[in-house]
This record gives sequence, C-alpha cells and structure tokens, in this order.
Amino acid sequence: MSNPAVSASPDSDLMRSIIRRIATGPELSKDISRDEARAGMSLVLEGKVGPVQAGVFLIALRMKRETDDENRGVLDAIREVTRTATAPVDEVVDIADPYDGYNRTLPASPFLPAVLAACGVPAVSHGVERMGPKYGATHRQVLRAAGAAVDLSVADAAARLGDPALGWAYVDQKDFCPKLHLLGELRSLIVKRPVVTTVEVLAGPIRGRRKTHLVTGFVHKAYPRIYALLARAAGFDSGLIVRGIEGGVVPSLRQTGTFFYYHDQSDDQSRDITPAEFGIEQSVRAAPIPEGLIASGEEADDVAAVFDAMAVAQAAAEAGMETLAGKAGAMRDALVCAGAVCLWHRKRFDTLKEAADAVRCVLDDGSALSRFEHS
Repeated sequence: MSNPAVSASPDSDLMRSIIRRIATGPELSKDISRDEARAGMSLVLEGKVGPVQAGVFLIALRMKRETDDENRGVLDAIREVTRTATAPVDEVVDIADPYDGYNRTLPASPFLPAVLAACGVPAVSHGVERMGPKYGATHRQVLRAAGAAVDLSVADAAARLGDPALGWAYVDQKDFCPKLHLLGELRSLIVKRPVVTTVEVLAGPIRGRRKTHLVTGFVHKAYPRIYALLARAAGFDSGLIVRGIEGGVVPSLRQTGTFFYYHDQSDDQSRDITPAEFGIEQSVRAAPIPEGLIASGEEADDVAAVFDAMAVAQAAAEAGMETLAGKAGAMRDALVCAGAVCLWHRKRFDTLKEAADAVRCVLDDGSALSRFEHS
C-alpha cells in the first residue's frame, strides 16, 4: 500500500529523478553531481524518502561505482548532520578503523589511541556496536569489554583529549551522527557495502584547535586515492592510509606493507615498510583469534562470517590489557607497528625504528596502561 506522504512529494520526485539516472544498468547509468549526491543522501538521512527509494539510491550508486563527486556529495550530507566538537588540544589524530569490525584476527587498534596519548599525541577512535557486512568485533565491543567508556557525548569525548591523565577517547556514531546510525537496519538489508561504508569514517566528530590528522586503512588498491581525496574534502590537515589487516590501521607483522600519506597541501606519497624496520620478527600477520572462536564462513571480506563477535571482543580486550601491562606477543607488535607509523607520520621521529622504540617504552613503563585505566 502506497504512502501518499512519501510517494507524492517534491523530495520523492527529486529522488526519483536521481534514481532514473543512476539505476539504468551498467551501460546506461549516468553519474550525478556532487550537489545531487549530497541532496539525495540528505533525503535519506532526514527520512524524507521511503526505505525502498533510500535502498535503491545506495545500491545503484554501489553497482555503477561511485564517482569522486558522488563520494564527496554523500560525505557532505553526512558531515552536515554530524555533531562536532573541538578538543582543547592543538592537534588530534583520528583513528578511523572499519566500522564492521574484525572476524579473522584479534584487533589491537582499539588500544592504539591510549598508546598514542602516552606518547604525547592526543587521539580518538569511533565506530558502532555492530555493523555488516562482516559483523566482526568492533572498537566499541572491545573497549567496553576492557572497561573503557563507550557512551560519551561528543563534547565529553573531546574534553578527555585535553585531560593530562587521559589524552584519548572513543565516541560512538549513535552519539555523533544519530541520523546515520538509524540507517543500520537498512544497510543490513542491502547486504553489500554501500557508499556510506566508505565515507562514514571521515565524519571527523572531534577536531584539534589547529590541526586534525586522519589515520585509516584499506585492502583494495583503489582506496588510497579515494580516502586521500575524501580526507581533504573533510578538512583533515593530513592523511595516513595504511594497507592493514582486515582493512584496519595495523600493517601485517610478517610481510612487506605499504602506506600512503599527505601533509597539508602536499601531493599524495607512498612508502613501503617491512617488519624489520620496527625491529619485529613474527610468524603471524596479526594476533590470532583463539581456537574455538575462529570465524566460519566465506573468506571474501564482504561476506558476514558466523561467529561470536562478543567472545572475540572479550578475548581482544584481555589480550590488549595484558599487552598494555607489558606482555610480549603479536598484540604488542601490532601496537608497536601501528603506533610507530602514526608517530612517524606526525613527524615525531625521523625513523620508524625510533618511533617503535618510543611505543615500546610506554608499554613497558606502564604509562599507556595508566592512560587506559584512567578512562
């Protein structure tokens, strides 16, 4: 049964016009402008079109492949409804890990902001409780299991970055962008990764007084350019885009890796890295999930694995806390690698080895643990 309030309105007519162009097949679909993409996404976020039109809009963009202008337009719409706050510090590092979490390895990155804070670099991470298509262990799940605050307002999270005993925080999408968070059910029905999955990590809810630096990860080779483009559009003063485990910010512990970066108005640059540069020799690429908790299902990264995300989050929390207390192992090496790359990118050290040693120091002397426990 149709809903006249939705089906016969200027908003619905606008969306119908957009869908006619972007959803006409692989050969006939047409691109839309940045302004049209922003307008279409705004209609979705404001609930001014029904779920069918909203779903077709997102699916059609995905199937025809989004253009740069379409990506930027969708990001513009999300940023317009994002609650933001400026932290009482000059510079902030924004850790933007995949919101759908980890289902093949134990994530170390939820503990990275506390480690960076102990190294004198205020940092924030963000995410959601649960998101497809992977439905893996998320930052929120791991941090909650470890006893950290995960329900802070944007203002409270920003204030914590200026606390000398803390210097880091986590902020959830339901707090900084509730209208986007409400699309979770629709995104689950879509199954495939819509454009929102690409751009939501660049919302940037917490900014520094002078500069804000994005750190994110990728798997597929097309994404470094896209993330750098979007980071600039979102006003990040620098971007660090790491080829990381499961698309996150932690590079492989046993293979040569790559990261891409820019500073201020510089061109995009890239650098290859090896574990040896961090003083690391590992037989695993990341901290493994304990036996009995290993995900089952397809290996493709866009297919949800059936496993107990909460149990994996609990295991990651326990391993992370042990690592902050000085325990050696793959979790520690993951934090050393990711932390060192961030510190090098922030120009705190000339070499990755020096930066890695600085991370080891805050893990060994208990200062990273103190920052975490104070939360």
